[in-house]
Amino acid sequence: MALFNKKKIIIRAVFGVCFLCALAIGVSLGIVLAATQNIRNIESIGEQQPSLPSQILDAEDRLITEFFSDEKREIVSIDELPKHLIYALITREDRDFFQHKGFSFRGTFRALWNNVTGNYVSGGSTLTQQLAGHIRPEVDRTEISIKRKIIELWWALQLERSHTKYEILEEYLNRMYFGSGVYGIEAATQYYFEHSARELTLAESAALVIQLANSVRYNPLKYPNRLKVIQRVLLDQMVELGYAMREDADLSFEEYWNRFDYTRTSSSSAFFEREDKAPYFSEYVRQQLDELLYGSRNIYKDGYIVHTTLNLDFQAKADELMQQGLAEVNASYRSTSDKRMVYTEQQFIPIIDLLALGFNLDGIRVAGSKERQNARKVYQKNLNPVIDVAALVFGIDEMKFTAQMGYALEKKTSQRTTVEGALVALENSSGRIVSMVGGSRFESINQFNRAAQAQVQPGSSFKPLYYAAAIEERKITPATMIYDSPVVFWNDDGSPYSPSNYKGEWKGPVLAREALARSMNIPSLRVLDRIGFDSAIRTSSRLLGITAPDQIAKVFPRKYPLGLGIISVAPLQMARAFAVFPNQGREVVPIGIRYIEDRSGAIILEPEKDLRDGQRKNPHEAQILSPQTAYIMTNMLQSTVEWGTLGHIKRVVGGFTMPMAGKTGTVQNWSDIWTVGFSPYYTTAVWFGFDQPGNSLGVSQTGALAVGPVWGKYMKFIHTNLEPRSFQRPEGIVEVTVTSRSGLLPPPGYEGKTQKEVFIVGTEPKRLDDFVEFEKNRDDLTLQRLMDSLTLQELPVQDSSAASAGGLRLDSSLLDEGQSPPQDSFFNRGVYDGSPQENPFLD
Repeated sequence: MALFNKKKIIIRAVFGVCFLCALAIGVSLGIVLAATQNIRNIESIGEQQPSLPSQILDAEDRLITEFFSDEKREIVSIDELPKHLIYALITREDRDFFQHKGFSFRGTFRALWNNVTGNYVSGGSTLTQQLAGHIRPEVDRTEISIKRKIIELWWALQLERSHTKYEILEEYLNRMYFGSGVYGIEAATQYYFEHSARELTLAESAALVIQLANSVRYNPLKYPNRLKVIQRVLLDQMVELGYAMREDADLSFEEYWNRFDYTRTSSSSAFFEREDKAPYFSEYVRQQLDELLYGSRNIYKDGYIVHTTLNLDFQAKADELMQQGLAEVNASYRSTSDKRMVYTEQQFIPIIDLLALGFNLDGIRVAGSKERQNARKVYQKNLNPVIDVAALVFGIDEMKFTAQMGYALEKKTSQRTTVEGALVALENSSGRIVSMVGGSRFESINQFNRAAQAQVQPGSSFKPLYYAAAIEERKITPATMIYDSPVVFWNDDGSPYSPSNYKGEWKGPVLAREALARSMNIPSLRVLDRIGFDSAIRTSSRLLGITAPDQIAKVFPRKYPLGLGIISVAPLQMARAFAVFPNQGREVVPIGIRYIEDRSGAIILEPEKDLRDGQRKNPHEAQILSPQTAYIMTNMLQSTVEWGTLGHIKRVVGGFTMPMAGKTGTVQNWSDIWTVGFSPYYTTAVWFGFDQPGNSLGVSQTGALAVGPVWGKYMKFIHTNLEPRSFQRPEGIVEVTVTSRSGLLPPPGYEGKTQKEVFIVGTEPKRLDDFVEFEKNRDDLTLQRLMDSLTLQELPVQDSSAASAGGLRLDSSLLDEGQSPPQDSFFNRGVYDGSPQENPFLD
């Protein structure tokens, strides 16, 4: 029994050993096969796809900018790089590079000695080991262990076996991280020195090589003094090793620091200092890409080619005009503010100080405040930049913090006192964004795209949106008479609203065309009152592209100030809304991306095609207004440019080559000013205002005077080489001659002023203008009452009071010239269309 058990144990042991051997052989074979496959992979490192930035192209495939994040890389051949860059690299990182086979005992021991003494001369890993660690995903560069070093060494040996030293150097220099978000020697040189790596000087090469070990501590822009010390050491070492002449090293070092720009900061990465010909549009596109390319796709590394709608020529002109316009309006604002301050100081401050002294009210005392304010301005403008540069030169972090606090205060003040602006232009038929300016300056701390993201009040430029609803519902025509006079509107909550016109002027009866062209408030609010909030909000929200019920409720208040544009919208939304008019009432969806290719040129996404397919599938939803209403609105808005609030623009720009239409807007307290207008080709919206509310541009700064010229000059430029075209007139439009004072048909023998007016068929007036007869009867009645009044004055004394009362009663009933007959509807509603019926178009 014992023998049997012993044999059983032996058999099990033999099987166990065989199993372990088989397992060991299998594992070894697997490792070898895997290693062989990986070696094949590493042998083709030159063929691997490195991280590449995505290119953003305009409509004519011209480069706008490139997107990159943690890897901004541009590949350059080792043959094109200066030799002193190679010498600086091996001096700093691997002096035995051309002798070893991937591993250096001397380098390893030197690294140990550096750790003991705390002095860094060069790294312990060879260049090949460093490259292997970055190529192989199984090497964790953040791990400090013997295991990592062994794995790294294994792959370094494979690299040395399959590649020449110069191939390894080329891959190393094009792959490694140089700080500030840039990878590769070319991208690093462009970022730090603004020229190609092919033109690197000796001192610049040393500065870049130093970034490989510690780009944070020795950042050339943030810590120039730290870099200067270690750069001098490295250049001396290169001289000692025979890689550079002493004279060349000294001269290059001196030239580097003599022309070093201490005013340039490192507050941003290379991404924000990239060359970008349309930075606000690029940011708009980037946000769109984040939504379109999700999952494993990476716009910063995968090298996509994004074909956009932008026209770089249009963009350059928009940038130029906006810079000029903003400079002028800011100068005007500062001048007006200074005058107001002088007046205040002369008229009110002495009184306030007298009250403060007389009643011991220190809290309201203003003496010395001007001096403190001036001192603050001098510090922010003159002293703070000096402190910032001094902090860099002398490496004093406390001074740097003080300078940063000064810049933060300056920014906060600037948001309240600096006029900003936005411009966006769309192609009417497609919604393609052809230009976009989102502010005065795009930088890391100012990326707010006011063209697409600002929520500002449109003022009177909002009026055409609900005028369109009134035209669509046949509530008014361009010839509807509307009374411009003081009036009180009552909101649903019972609160009164008593608006006024610009400058407090009243014109009496006017036609709807004139009311819109001259931007009259009271007639426009009478139109809103006639159609009601439901209709106005429904049409306006669709034109602006606001569809969510909760968003509609949030944006559009059901109160009469709505009619004066007291809502919050973006310039892009206003351009979208106005573009519907020349697009025959069809929806215009702004689009910035046409299609996207991967790095091999294959099309992977077509956003514009997808949009068109969706619009074709739902044509009814895309038709916001009837073509007839859109044409009527276009025709009415042409009057604004011909003789309305934009009538002066033609003289400013020297005339237009084709018809233009538009609308100005100025918010009640002059805080936001607009011009939005279009041609048969393009629609452009321009806005000026403040980032922080609560300030006023001044009564001299209106949409027509300050913004209109920018809009007019831009529109003329982008139409320079376009074939003249008229706005498309649909069927169902009729042209009728009406009297200019009533909008009715001129009677036989009428000698007053007339005008041709356009109507949707069936809405044209049917009645003759009977105002001539009314005015004759009124004049006769007035004369008769005057005679009666004079006769009553001759009655006996006992009847004089009654006579006087009668005379007063008669005088108070006299009608002012220009008023309509009592039976006409605008006496009680303020809108007269020539018909006694509730619906004026039934007869």
